[in-house]
Amino acid sequence: MKKGIQSVLVTGCSSGIGQCVSLGLHARGYRVFASARNEPDLARLRDAGLHAVELHLDDPGSVRQAADEVLDACDGHVYGLFNNGAYGQPGAVEDLGWAALEAQLRTNLLGWHELTRLLLPGMRRAGSGRIIQNSSVLGLVAMPFRGAYTCSKFALEGLSDTLRLELHGSGVYVSLIEPGPIVSRFRENAYRKFKQNIDVERSAHRDAYRAMIARLEHEGPTTSFTLPPEAVLAKVVHALESPRPRARYAVTTPTHLLGLLRRLLSTRQLDAVLRKVSGGGSR
Repeated sequence: MKKGIQSVLVTGCSSGIGQCVSLGLHARGYRVFASARNEPDLARLRDAGLHAVELHLDDPGSVRQAADEVLDACDGHVYGLFNNGAYGQPGAVEDLGWAALEAQLRTNLLGWHELTRLLLPGMRRAGSGRIIQNSSVLGLVAMPFRGAYTCSKFALEGLSDTLRLELHGSGVYVSLIEPGPIVSRFRENAYRKFKQNIDVERSAHRDAYRAMIARLEHEGPTTSFTLPPEAVLAKVVHALESPRPRARYAVTTPTHLLGLLRRLLSTRQLDAVLRKVSGGGSR
């Protein structure tokens, strides 16, 4: 249960899950530090009553500056950290250059890791803390044309599992949240990265890319399985307030279903399912 006013840092709050979680926790009485990259987003967060923090997860200097700012405001102890700020870099693995893959990992993994490292000493001294990592169904299974994002989430799952084992008995708990499709600007941002880093016409996968582009430009951003970001907020609240938070929280039907199939099917059978549900990569 929540005791007194607890401080929580939430990353990636310009929209979607991060914005919903930061506002939801603020409404529950938490002292919320909400991060974003750009000043217009930071101004909106301040207007909503949050402590807005500029943070560029791909920049180690920015990560340290943000951590110092929050720790100074909290006398060295932040109770909760919800690592959420991320993006997806679409594209076949063979079309991902060094720079594109490195950029994906700097934002989705290395920035989170460094921020966690900087906040952990205060949690250890206090004997209490919650580290909550926003993973994905793609931290459980792989799908075509999502290799960079899947790589970042598989790595996050392994790093978080190891950290959870190492923190046993410290009073600091680590939880992974694994959403499937959630209402957000994720696909819009991913499409921008696709156009920025993938050479469609020179790729062996250009026909599949063209089908994907046609779908993205003419279909809406949601599927029948898409849930609002409040579904993630509910899991974050449990991970923060339960005396025994879970190691993993599945969110959305696809995560529950694919997590089950991963345990029941052979690799060959699961591959066939994943190719079908992804439309061979065109979805």
